[in-house]
Amino acid sequence: MSKGNLTRKEIAEAINNQLGYAQNTCTALVDSFLDGMKSSLLDNDSIKFVHFGTFLVRDKNSRRGRNPRTGETITIKPRQMITFRPSKKLRDLVNK
Repeated sequence: MSKGNLTRKEIAEAINNQLGYAQNTCTALVDSFLDGMKSSLLDNDSIKFVHFGTFLVRDKNSRRGRNPRTGETITIKPRQMITFRPSKKLRDLVNK
């Protein structure tokens, strides 16, 4: 895998190299996994991977902001966002 962004194709190739499944099967597996994650997050469910971390949908309240181009004060609408909280094990590995 490359050192930049990790793509769906690179994940499918890694599965292909390690398990020997056909490339089309690996691509379908990755797509199915990501679709499952997407549907869980759209249902406001959190996704927890043991020893990796948790993906959460978080509500953000409306707040005052500023248009950097014009300096005009605006109100930013309430919205939802996805956050990732790494597990303690992953944080420890990254901070070694």
